Amino acid sequence: MKAVDTYKMDKSAFSVTSILEKSDDKKYWHAKTPQERWQAVELMRQINYGYDPAITRL
Repeated sequence: MKAVDTYKMDKSAFSVTSILEKSDDKKYWHAKTPQERWQAVELMRQINYGYDPAITRL
């Protein structure tokens, strides 16, 4: 099963800000568990490179 298919984008959670504005990204990711961070990495990998069940390693 593709990880991309199990997640839905919450479009109401986005906002547009200046690139110069300070971000809370570090605080957000530090609040996540290591498991949640790995799941996010895997999701981004599948979005960028696709899903191939024959290749199960990073």
